Amino acid sequence: MTPPLAAHAPATLQVFLNQQPLTLPAGATLADAVAATRPAPPFAAALNLQFVPKSQYAHTALAEGDRIELISPVTGG
Repeated sequence: MTPPLAAHAPATLQVFLNQQPLTLPAGATLADAVAATRPAPPFAAALNLQFVPKSQYAHTALAEGDRIELISPVTGG
């Protein structure tokens, strides 16, 4: 009897950062996505329309198809 084939986890995942596709390694966090784009501070991050505090970036796992927005404040009068 042949053993069942083991399911292999994909090596990468695709997310959308500011509406642009971004491929990251499987298991990537929001911190990895931010590091890949190197935005100029200050900025805020939202994952699937939910604000994520900077202290949580490294603890926020990403999933296939997640939508990340990096938002810079607008100043002026």
